[in-house]
Amino acid sequence: MRIMVNGSAREVEADTLAAALEALGHGGAAVATAHNEVFVPAAARAETRLAPGDRIEILAPMQGG
Repeated sequence: MRIMVNGSAREVEADTLAAALEALGHGGAAVATAHNEVFVPAAARAETRLAPGDRIEILAPMQGG
């Protein structure tokens, strides 16, 4: 299915946010996620269902000062 990931269209064979993160190479990474502009905690990713056209934001922590 085609979804938007950080503003870019992507094709994924996933029906949940957790599966999409795995397919996109973020499985197990410490990232923050949002689904259709709503924050999704890590514990809820496996239950968050995706549909064509959904928007996902994946944010990785950065160090700096």
